[in-house]
Amino acid sequence: MARQVLQALAEQGVEGECVRIADHRIDPGVAVDMGDGDEWPRLRQKLLEADVLVLATPTWVGHMSSIAQRVLERLNAESSQTDDEGRPSMYGKVAVIAVVGNEDGAHKIVADCAQALSDTGFTIPATGSTYWNSEAMNPKDYKDLDTTPEAVATTTATMARNAAHLARLLGERPYPAS
Repeated sequence: MARQVLQALAEQGVEGECVRIADHRIDPGVAVDMGDGDEWPRLRQKLLEADVLVLATPTWVGHMSSIAQRVLERLNAESSQTDDEGRPSMYGKVAVIAVVGNEDGAHKIVADCAQALSDTGFTIPATGSTYWNSEAMNPKDYKDLDTTPEAVATTTATMARNAAHLARLLGERPYPAS
């Protein structure tokens, strides 16, 4: 689903890359740099250079993955980081959320992620999330679907249009200096 979101954003002129956090050593904590071997500072730099963050997570036992939680915890360090005008470092950045799973929980996950992202300075657009949940106790995974369900495709396209639009607006008219 993350790749589909990136494709929808590309159709709106937003370039991006998929970074699978599970492939990196991201130490636990709420600091910008947790020390030797922590790969978060390098990934954080990519984030600082980006206009849009796509936070994608599976639904695990009704919650976001522990890896997504780790990203939110590390983003919490941004609360004390500011730009040259005193604004929190993530101000002016847009975040969207994608959730997949073969169990329920997407609305709660989106709510938790949106609140955490907003708390760290991101702006969430209208229709700022997309998700797919299979029927409960069904072992079918999103990646195994023959086609993307129309409701998911439509929501993803709307989310991408709104995110790109909002990112352009914030780029042209940033939030006021603190």
